[in-house]
Amino acid sequence: MLSTFAPFLRRPEAASIISLVGIVAFYVIIGGVDLRTLFGAASWVNFAANLGIVAIPVGILMIGGQIDISIGAMIPAGSMTIAILSGYYGLPIEVGIIGTLALGAVVGLVNGLLTVRTTVPSLIVTLGTLVVMQGVVLAGANLLTGAASVKLEAPAWAKAAFGSLIGPSHQVIIFWWIVIALIFAFAIHKTRFGNWVYAMGGDLVSARNAGVPTARLTIILFMLSAISAAFVGMCGAIQFNSAQVSGGMGYIFNTIVSIVVGGVLLTGGFGSVIGIFIGTITFAIVSQGIYFTDIDRNWSNLIIGVTLLLAVAMNESFRKFALRAGPKKKAASS
Repeated sequence: MLSTFAPFLRRPEAASIISLVGIVAFYVIIGGVDLRTLFGAASWVNFAANLGIVAIPVGILMIGGQIDISIGAMIPAGSMTIAILSGYYGLPIEVGIIGTLALGAVVGLVNGLLTVRTTVPSLIVTLGTLVVMQGVVLAGANLLTGAASVKLEAPAWAKAAFGSLIGPSHQVIIFWWIVIALIFAFAIHKTRFGNWVYAMGGDLVSARNAGVPTARLTIILFMLSAISAAFVGMCGAIQFNSAQVSGGMGYIFNTIVSIVVGGVLLTGGFGSVIGIFIGTITFAIVSQGIYFTDIDRNWSNLIIGVTLLLAVAMNESFRKFALRAGPKKKAASS
């Protein structure tokens, strides 16, 4: 009977789907949530969209066996870059957008080069980049503008594309999240690029010996991660008409939790874009859905922690079960 579900349990997104169902059921049964109110709310969807744009490329990087925590600094760096270029100095918004994405590409390139050309783990490399970029943002803002906050008035087309609302309260960045998820899902699950990522995360040396361009691939993944974080920061500055030197640190924890809940193994080589997408939704509902319940808000961190632990346990347990169940079923049929 259980072997019937082995194909589903073998999939990386299995844990995230079960976690999502479990969290919604918990909030409905224990918290008394009205599903129409919960699923019609914009708060958790907006939260998930901003988080998800960062989580997808970072999750793919983790599938490839690396990690990037410099995203915590790249989000305010992206905000301040476009605000300084197009807000403080009055350059065209196109210049600000290009400058923001270029900064992300450069930081990602540095992360990638340091990772592939040294023996330093990517966690340490990106920790260093995180601290450096925090200093660059703070010192640069004070040096160039003399303030920790910079105003930005984007033209109508940029506001509509990156910082407007769909309906009364849903941010347009939700559209970008869905498009980015579809593009990455195709690239990872339908192309040779994705096969290379999984091979690299499974065994770096074997992948390199098999002809996978591991160094170039690692650099590309780091660049995508940093660019995505800068993009989220840029959208925030355009939407709220200003940028701050602080903020973004919470994305480190939130992103990693969403990715792990989404079924990505910390050891690499296992995971899916669909799982990361659902994991982000799950985390958003966990963290924002509690405000729609009668549960004390002080319990939110406990719920998040328990969800994370259960998801990690399910990821490994389901994978082991599926590997055991598959051969037995095949033997029985023969």
